[in-house]
Parts: sequence; structure tokens; C-alpha cells
Amino acid sequence: RQFLKYQYENKKVAVNYCQLLSSIKFIKHRRLPSYFSADEINQLEKNIDKANPIGKRDYAMILLAARLGLRSSDIIGLQFNNIVWERELVILVQKKTNVKIELPLLPEVGEAIINYLKHGRPQSNLTYVFLCHTAPYGVMNISNFNSFLKKYLLLSGISFDERHHGPHALRHSLATSLLQKETPLPVISEI
Repeated sequence: RQFLKYQYENKKVAVNYCQLLSSIKFIKHRRLPSYFSADEINQLEKNIDKANPIGKRDYAMILLAARLGLRSSDIIGLQFNNIVWERELVILVQKKTNVKIELPLLPEVGEAIINYLKHGRPQSNLTYVFLCHTAPYGVMNISNFNSFLKKYLLLSGISFDERHHGPHALRHSLATSLLQKETPLPVISEI
């Protein structure tokens, strides 16, 4: 592109051919998604201090990513009306795709959310489930999630030198686990 642009700007050619190449994209280092094994996920979950309010929150958020495959933006944006307790469902419109999904509220996940709401969540009128634990107790952001997940991975002794280690890796871990259990690809894709 640069060569063709140079040719055109220096009047070597009459047509600016570099514009024809603008839609060509090249991904230099395409990699497979990073994931953690089931043992690593269990190890991660065991190293969360569920006795304190922040640990209760972090545990519930990590379970939503690891067990349901929710994106961090959807976990952070989760509101009370997204949890239908009577039907044991999490129903939301995904932030990234704008597609409505219904996922089962697994008992372990539901219990972790209830534990956080009863014994960990700061008093607030906000409708978001998960909040920051420093005044004024606002909505969390993705960097909060990234930092506490990294902290727990380090505490767990899980090596992630060559792997991505954000919340999205938990999502990929669920997909990998389902694939190993021979779950059909369309089902994994829907999750």
C-alpha cells in the first residue's frame, strides 16, 4: 500500500491503486483462545476467600464466567431483573451481540449470588447486582474484574505466562470443557 501510495504521490502512476488494497486485512499472529483446565478452575475457586464481602462478590462473578460462560461486560452489567429466581434462569440481552439469552441459574451459582447479596453487597439503591466495595459503591468496570481475577490466579499458583488470563479465558475454559465432553458445537455456540 505504501509503495503504491508513493508511486501515485510522485506521479509515477495516474491511478491511486493503494485504495484498492485498503480492505485487505492480515492477522500476523493468530492464536487459539487461552483456557484453563477444570482442575485449574477448581484451584482458582478454592483460593477465593469467601468469608469476606469482596471474596463473596468475586466468587459469584467468577462462577458466572466459568460455569455459564458470560462475558465480563454482561456480568458487570447484570441487574436484579436479569435473575428470574422462580424459573432458575439468567435472562439478559448480551452487551456485545445484542442477542437475548436464557441460561440456567445453576444451584452453585445461585447460592453464591445469594450469599453475596445477603452477606457482602454494600447497601445501595443501584439495580446492578455487583458493586465496587469502596464508597460511593458504584458499578464495577472490566478492569476491576481483570485485576481481581489475576490476583486469584497468582494466589492459586496457576501459571499463565503464555496464556491470556482475563475473564474471557474463563469463557473459553467452559467451551473447551464442553467440547471435551463431546457437547455439539451448536450447543456450545449458543451458550
